[in-house]
Amino acid sequence: MEEIEVIFYIEALSNEKKLLERAIEATVESLKREKSVDVRDVFVGEVLEDKEEELLKYSGVIEARIAGSLRNIALAALRYSPAVVEVLRPGKMEINSRELMKILGDVAVFMGNLMEKFGGLAVYPKLDDVPEPRIGYSRDEIEEMIIGDRQILYRFVAEVYDKDEETARVNMAKALAYEGCKINKLTVQRAPDNDRKLLLAVEVLSDFETLFQLMAKYVPVALSIMEPEVIDVTAGELQNALTDISGFVQELITRPLKKQLLDKANTTFKLNP
Repeated sequence: MEEIEVIFYIEALSNEKKLLERAIEATVESLKREKSVDVRDVFVGEVLEDKEEELLKYSGVIEARIAGSLRNIALAALRYSPAVVEVLRPGKMEINSRELMKILGDVAVFMGNLMEKFGGLAVYPKLDDVPEPRIGYSRDEIEEMIIGDRQILYRFVAEVYDKDEETARVNMAKALAYEGCKINKLTVQRAPDNDRKLLLAVEVLSDFETLFQLMAKYVPVALSIMEPEVIDVTAGELQNALTDISGFVQELITRPLKKQLLDKANTTFKLNP
């Protein structure tokens, strides 16, 4: 697989300027010590203050130009969680489905470890009024989606929690359709080792970006990409997928800080006369 070159725009926020400066310095040093990717340039922007912002008033941006394999670039995106990933080259690439499964497995393991500390990601608006989506497509329809719409056909198994199998089946069908998937098969059954845990097994079609999102949100215990064997991906699709998973990491790791700052702000508000 050819080398990928990207720019990470890593945003840092803090309510204290000195803490922010130290965090930026530590991130730059970490980038310079990288062995898995080639860090070619690092630019550090000026720390800015937003006087109208009460919680995180100081901000700074690190721009890092990095090159490496897709796997190592994806893992670096998870570690540094840039606000934006810009893919410089190639403009288009082909990825073998087996190699992509390995990369997505790495993404799922990384996200699963974070979720053990900070909680889950797959949160949806109320689905009560959402109609149940169609489940099941003919072979001709599937081929048209793969060839004509550049969709990927894959199966995965993930752990979910709901009050019973039927409720979970309905809710997960709606949730996957909300994500942009076409569902070909879907089953839910009780896990043998845990009365509260359910196992969701699905066969769906989606675009490349949605595939990445689902692997990061659902951290499946099993994944199989069925078709196509070679997946063509544009630079835009790749940078969207990498930016998405980076944003998920940022959402998880900043939860405690945001809660702490909001609690402090609410307490201060209540104490004011």
